[in-house]
Amino acid sequence: QVQLVESGGGLVQAGGSLRLSCAASGRSSSYYAMGWFRQAPGKEREFVAAINWSGGTTYYADSVKGRFTISRDNAKNTVYLQMNTLKPEDTAVYYCAAKRASTGGVILLPKEYEYWGQGTQVTVSS
Repeated sequence: QVQLVESGGGLVQAGGSLRLSCAASGRSSSYYAMGWFRQAPGKEREFVAAINWSGGTTYYADSVKGRFTISRDNAKNTVYLQMNTLKPEDTAVYYCAAKRASTGGVILLPKEYEYWGQGTQVTVSS
C-alpha cells in the first residue's frame, strides 16, 4: 500500500504563490504516475496537473496552464505543485494521486488512480 500526504496549503491573496508537496511512503519504487486534483465546495473533483514516472512529461488543465507547474523529486519520493498568480477561483482542497506506472505516460482521469492523499486546503482571497 502507498500512503500520500499533502502539505503546503494555506491562505494567500490573489496574485500570490504557494507550493504544495505530496510525500509518498509505503513502497520503495519511484515508478509512479502522479496527479493533482482539486475540489471546491459544492463542486466535483477536477483535474489540475499530471506528471509521468520520470518527470519528463507533464500535462495541465487549461484553467491553470501557464500559472501552475508540477514537478517531482524521486530521490525524496515527493511531487510538487508550484502555484503562481493565484486567483480566488483556485480556492479548493487539493489532492494528490498516484498509480504504479506500466508505461511512461501521464494519467488524466481520477478513476485510473490507485492511491489518494487526504487533501490540503488552499484559500485565495480577493
